Amino acid sequence: MSDISSSTPNSGSLPPRNIYSRTHLNETYSATNMATSEENIRRILKPGVYVPTLAFFNKDTEELDEQTIAEHAVRMAKAGVAGLIIQGTQGEYAHLSHKERCRITRTTRHAVASAGYTQLPIIVGCGAQSTGETIELCQDAHASGGDYAIILPPSVYRAYYSKDTIKDFFTDVANTSPIPILIYNFPAGAGGIELDSDTIIELAGHPNTVGCKLSCGKTGSLNRIASATRPLTPTDRGDGFLCLGGYADIALQSLIGGASGIASGLANLAPKTVVRLVELYHLGRLNEARLLQEIVARADWIGTKYGICAFKSSIESYFGYGGFARRPLPRPTDQEAKLYKDAFSQLVDIEKSL
Repeated sequence: MSDISSSTPNSGSLPPRNIYSRTHLNETYSATNMATSEENIRRILKPGVYVPTLAFFNKDTEELDEQTIAEHAVRMAKAGVAGLIIQGTQGEYAHLSHKERCRITRTTRHAVASAGYTQLPIIVGCGAQSTGETIELCQDAHASGGDYAIILPPSVYRAYYSKDTIKDFFTDVANTSPIPILIYNFPAGAGGIELDSDTIIELAGHPNTVGCKLSCGKTGSLNRIASATRPLTPTDRGDGFLCLGGYADIALQSLIGGASGIASGLANLAPKTVVRLVELYHLGRLNEARLLQEIVARADWIGTKYGICAFKSSIESYFGYGGFARRPLPRPTDQEAKLYKDAFSQLVDIEKSL
């Protein structure tokens, strides 16, 4: 994976950026973003575990299964997570239309509010390949009940992007989005584009950029970002920046390095276990935390290798819902479903004991 800093410099062949001029964007930001709604102020970001939730579909038609989406969101909230991330990599954002994204956001907001979790923040995946569509998705997320947007860098035309191109993209979105944004650094999901720590630290200075999710797996980068941004923790709000490690298998390493918490796809299967791991660390019960981290790391590796299909299959096996991912993602065979179930058995035993 190459770093964006090594990309070919911008040759000047890109069209003028007058539509998103700095003057226009700053005026738009001042007029709309500084007056953050009372609703968004209530749903503040807190340290802890954030779940990049799965999207669920009818097994036969592949239409959205809004009832399961709602029930899963409530299950996560009851487990004690700090917030939900919807329409991310785990949420099959690439398989969703704009209308479906809005439906998922509205369904999730209504579900958690109806269950009494009115202050649970919802972070909506809004990354797209153009600046304009990304801003449109941020507007849709806001209108549908989302509190924050998480943005993956564009990657299709990466050969023409310089480091400044990517910084301009995030700055333009932050200037214009009606909701605050988080930076999503996930090279495997962005064509190999990786934001180095210097870039993220610089972008974090924007008043409408409130956090980052680091799925690069580089704890050194996380340490540098945490040191520079003073992220919020259970004992210190710092500068209020939310710095999340992107994998459960390095939860302790991320927390020791100064992270506010973790965003864990594994938490779709075992949210109480992942929350417990973070709690043990903050309680100072490090030996217990280390032993639980070993189990979580083994399980997270299964999720890393087999992805969404393994999580959905195992949720079906253990909790009676889950179904399948949208095509062209494959449906597990009976043999594969058993393999996933067996691989997660120790983790689920702990989950059911909590």
